[in-house]
Amino acid sequence: MPRKAQPQPPSGLDHDLSRHFPELCRFNSTRRMRSSKLYRQIEPEVRRILDTVVSESFSNGFAPQRAERVRSTAWNIERGNRLDEIIRTLQEHSDIRHSDLFLITELDHGMARSENRMVAREIAQALDLDYVFVPCYISLVKGSGLEYHVEGENTLALHGNALFSRHPLRDAHLIALPPGKDMMRGKEKRLGYQQAAVATVDHPSGPFYAVSLHLDAHSTQRHRFKQMKLVLDHVDRLQPRLPVLIGGDWNTTTFNAKRATYSILGYARRVLMGVRNVVDNHYPHPDRWFERHLFRELHRRGYRYHELNQPGGCTFHYDVDDLALNTNMADWVPGWCFWFINWAVTRVGGQCSLKLDWFAGRDLAPAPGHQPRVLSEVHERKDPLSDHDPILVDVVLEKRG
Repeated sequence: MPRKAQPQPPSGLDHDLSRHFPELCRFNSTRRMRSSKLYRQIEPEVRRILDTVVSESFSNGFAPQRAERVRSTAWNIERGNRLDEIIRTLQEHSDIRHSDLFLITELDHGMARSENRMVAREIAQALDLDYVFVPCYISLVKGSGLEYHVEGENTLALHGNALFSRHPLRDAHLIALPPGKDMMRGKEKRLGYQQAAVATVDHPSGPFYAVSLHLDAHSTQRHRFKQMKLVLDHVDRLQPRLPVLIGGDWNTTTFNAKRATYSILGYARRVLMGVRNVVDNHYPHPDRWFERHLFRELHRRGYRYHELNQPGGCTFHYDVDDLALNTNMADWVPGWCFWFINWAVTRVGGQCSLKLDWFAGRDLAPAPGHQPRVLSEVHERKDPLSDHDPILVDVVLEKRG
């Protein structure tokens, strides 16, 4: 459920739970773990960490000279594993560098796979931004797929979502979302759940609420709809009523991915629908059918999304030859399924793309003369900075009478 907490410095996330991780990893379900004496002992500390909101200001007074519009970039940066290159892109890309607001998902803090760096703080310092970071998971292992075997050990073992702004951020808080699967089942064992980062942005054209949102990947379409509904319910209760911009990785894959079996059955259905038909008409447009409940709810609540996203602009790309992606999938998809998956994708050239990352806004509109974009040129496909492309939008706040 939504909870408010007093923003704290990064030291508020310090903990000494790692000595318990080997014992916790022995549990194969959250229910069994929670009934254990060990978990009852450490639960107050776990909840303290997951309730912590980190907020700092590194802005230096500079802001883009565009008080009439707000430019925002949303990007799943895949942990921040290539942080130096990501920071360079945020600083130097001709469009991204003029952003007022960054809605960033998947940031590590103290994970070996990202050199045990606090990704959010380093981005904020490098770009002179205010930031809010909310932890989602305490990872009991080093990660999934190839990450599981990286050198070194985790320190704080945290992973979460963040907001960054060139303008002041205030009233920072989080929205906790119910998990789409049991986080203690499978190879990547974690404590926690997705949490949205929320804050009021004091922009020169007026204040508005910003929400950095990452919906669950290993979940059903219905569960993602319910997570979005919780976010919208929360924002509806905020006072005063202000414009709202929600952005991030919503994992609108079109699949029920709660279990591998459901995903494979869904994949078989799509093959029967016609591989080319699905690749051209459903993966780039999940709002048309498979994820329609989520997008209809946005529309019902008065949120724009069609005009704030590049039509059919995909942000995630599957390649049958991608070793890292296939290794990650192998953690939860049975090996025999890959023949079927790759056989189908080979029929459309060995690659397919999906639209996973979105903006939605209430009481705001696209800025005239500025089209929303998927920034696929940010990195070479053979050497990506992340497994997602960033997206960008320019909006203007609507004045209410």
